[in-house]
Amino acid sequence: MAEALVSFLVEQLGSFTFQHVEQHVKLVVNVEKEVATLTLNLDAIQAVLADAERRQVKEDSVRRWLNNLKEVSYEVDDVVDEWSTEIMKQQIENEGDNAIVPKKKVCFSIPFRCLCTGQVTRIISRHDIAVKIKELNEKLALIHRQQKFYKFLQNEIEFEQPERLKSFSIVDKSGTFGRDNERNKLVSELVSENSEERKTPLVKSIVGMGGIGKTTLAQLAYNDEKVKACFHTRIWVCVSEPFVQIAVAKAILEGLEVKDSQSNELGTYLQHISKSIEGKKFLLVLDDVWDSNHRKWEPFLTTLQCGGLGSRILVTTRITQVASTLGATSDHTIHLKELGEETCRSLFYHIAFFDGERKESKKFEDIGNEIVKKCKGLPLAAKTLGSLMRCKKTLQQWVEVLNSKIWELQEFEQQVFQPLLLSYYDLKPLSKRCLLYCATFPKDIVIVKDKLIELWMSQDYLEVKGGNKEKTTVGQWCFENLVTRSFFQDIEEDYEGNINSCKMHDIVHDFVQYLTKDECFSMVVKGANERMELPSDEVSHLSLMFAPEGPFPVSSLNCKSLRTLTAFESKLTSIGVELISQSKSLRTLNLSENSILEVPKEIGGLIHLRYLDLSQNRELKELPDSLCDLYNLQTLRLVNCSQLGKFPDEEAMRKLTKLKHLYVDRCCRLKSKGIGRLTGLQKLDVFHLNGYRGEDKEGTLKLQDLENLKQLEGSLYIAHLESVEDASEGVKACLSEKHLLHLHLDFVCRKACDKWGREEGRGQNDREILNGLQPHGDLELLIIWNCQLATSPCPNWILSLHNLTRLELGYFRNCELLSGPFGRLPSLESLVFWEMEKVKKVGVEFLGIEESELQSSSSSSSSSLILFPKLKSLQFWNMYLWEEWEGVGGEGVPPQNNITIMPSLSRLEFHYCSKLGTLPDFLRKTPLQSVQVVFSPNLGDEVRDKTSEEWAKISHVPDIQVI
Repeated sequence: MAEALVSFLVEQLGSFTFQHVEQHVKLVVNVEKEVATLTLNLDAIQAVLADAERRQVKEDSVRRWLNNLKEVSYEVDDVVDEWSTEIMKQQIENEGDNAIVPKKKVCFSIPFRCLCTGQVTRIISRHDIAVKIKELNEKLALIHRQQKFYKFLQNEIEFEQPERLKSFSIVDKSGTFGRDNERNKLVSELVSENSEERKTPLVKSIVGMGGIGKTTLAQLAYNDEKVKACFHTRIWVCVSEPFVQIAVAKAILEGLEVKDSQSNELGTYLQHISKSIEGKKFLLVLDDVWDSNHRKWEPFLTTLQCGGLGSRILVTTRITQVASTLGATSDHTIHLKELGEETCRSLFYHIAFFDGERKESKKFEDIGNEIVKKCKGLPLAAKTLGSLMRCKKTLQQWVEVLNSKIWELQEFEQQVFQPLLLSYYDLKPLSKRCLLYCATFPKDIVIVKDKLIELWMSQDYLEVKGGNKEKTTVGQWCFENLVTRSFFQDIEEDYEGNINSCKMHDIVHDFVQYLTKDECFSMVVKGANERMELPSDEVSHLSLMFAPEGPFPVSSLNCKSLRTLTAFESKLTSIGVELISQSKSLRTLNLSENSILEVPKEIGGLIHLRYLDLSQNRELKELPDSLCDLYNLQTLRLVNCSQLGKFPDEEAMRKLTKLKHLYVDRCCRLKSKGIGRLTGLQKLDVFHLNGYRGEDKEGTLKLQDLENLKQLEGSLYIAHLESVEDASEGVKACLSEKHLLHLHLDFVCRKACDKWGREEGRGQNDREILNGLQPHGDLELLIIWNCQLATSPCPNWILSLHNLTRLELGYFRNCELLSGPFGRLPSLESLVFWEMEKVKKVGVEFLGIEESELQSSSSSSSSSLILFPKLKSLQFWNMYLWEEWEGVGGEGVPPQNNITIMPSLSRLEFHYCSKLGTLPDFLRKTPLQSVQVVFSPNLGDEVRDKTSEEWAKISHVPDIQVI
């Protein structure tokens, strides 16, 4: 982590102008010089950090030197942060006071107005900051002097790379387990003769983390008898790193058994390759590819076009981007998964007992099975542990291995962590520190992408040179980079294909814990009175597990260096003043899913805090005004704090100028008027209007409070729109000025409507409110629920949403007619209707066709019209009274000649539409691939009857399910 940390500090210090020094800390002689020297020392140290990071794995003395550097760097970071906070605090106070600074010069450049008690305190504070800079410079200078003893290499010098074992095409089939399905699939696709008649060879890829078995699978396919018989020639090339074009070209020629031309020109090699493969059907395996630079690979891909039809290129890589660069599509990529536990067990015992001593192995079986679980399906881990256990002849030796941490096993470190180290060293410093931070999570936890990016932000990991890019954008890039390099797995996506969450393989988790064992620490709390100790003062990130009910057990902990504190699976009831007083360096405090009853006013003393998560503390009722003294707070999560009613004072909340992300979903009692003062807010999950179910409305939000939140982006859910009395408030919200991509508008919970006493006849008001809430034209998702309109509520601005891909309308208890310009939305891909309980018939008005257009469509001379041009998915849920769906060409309606309807539709679903019995005729011409009829008996009977008219309309669909 030190490499990226120091890089960040150099950037931070460089961006701090000496104007700030003069204005705020010019109470120490030569402070400008001290800051300059501090920067120079950091610069000099930064030049050798890449080598130091590599050597720390094997050299304890280098690790200690780096730990000392990190400790001092963190102190520098704290001081710079205090400095920034002081400046920001004065600016905010000056804005609040509308103060005018007099130009008259006084001693120490301190304005006369500063000579009040509060300002004298601030002067002393600035003096302390300057003194700290001087002291830290002395510490850093000592570390700088010490570095010469280690003879580090400069960053510009090419470092000795960790050993990369060269792969070969030969494989011991007796030692391979559990890849039969993948091998059969791969072989089948390599020898398949329905190989699109193409000039370029088909590229297939195997992608997965280090040690997962990519090379072994490629070897199995390469040596398969069907593959051997299929190709005129087969070539195996281990590419690895660094990727040298001439070396790869030479290796291909050797595989083709062509004598070396002794040339140093890439072009000469490529000409020889071209002649050797011309018209021949070949298989080329490029094993262990890292470089995704298309310009480097382009000469090879062009040359290989000379091969015969049916030629194949098989690539193994850890990086998804490499596969796509070389031309492998997702359909031709195998993402290799872990072995099943039974297969992993077989592999382990095969090696541990030479597969011939199973009788003797029975006494080890229970312990052996537990050891196998440590492998988590990774073949390399099973082989390594199996080899280790060969020389362990006693039960006690097996127990020692079982109870040890994986990184304490030298064989495991050398053989299993080595491939992961190669992947780790290939990362940029920013990505390295972001990956290592994942050591703060427990194993097998679901990691939510947006939360992870906000956590990285809280540690200032996402600062980039120049500072022009949004941190969330940098975080998104970093996350995707780690995904493509196989550090994350079990990816979960939303309907748009965006990643929501992931997990980390246990071996990867062990690896990052191994690299951060001095900095990240997880502690299981066994009892409320248990004395707990951290392994060293160097721990910066602490995770508590299973803390029992009661206050935070801080009395025995040294928390002064902590920058992250998280409690998982715990029941803490209070944060504790003692914790706050001892943890002044905290950047991240996550006490979600606990039993916190109160947040102490002392919370405002955590001036470095950037991330605070109190979600799902259901008994928490209020937040103190002192929370607004957290000038650096970026993220505040309060999800499902269902009893939370009091926010800090509205005026005080203007101090939270850095707050970017606020989450208050299911905080229905919250009186949160002050949210309207958070002008820097970028992410707000729910905007609760007018409080909770008829309670006192004082201090609650109104739509017009959205006006000042001009930086909102992403997603927004506006709840309780039914409480809006003045429809003009919708316009005052100025949604069109906010770059929202997802918008959810909700008027009231349908089932509680009568109970809450909402008067009838509000339909027109609802329509006016909707019309006033016009969003940004880039909106991609729109959800409208619980309107009181008699027709489906399409606001008058909906056709301006040219990027709208998904529309959901639901719970309209008065709606009798599904009408609107749905079919005219140019980008709409998904349309969902929920619980329209009064709708009995759906007709042409649903398509968005005017009667005049229908009449003109019967003329062959009329221009063509495409409705729902991109719609792929259409769903109807809980339409209990719906009986008939009539399309163009129904009774009394002229047939369409030049109207095309839903030319992209692939999925159609009906759920709980119990009375529906007819389908529109236009479905015959749609490219439907799937139809689901769920608990819709009338339609289900029609579809089951292969002689019915309704069956005929969808008989071309390959997948029809009736439940």
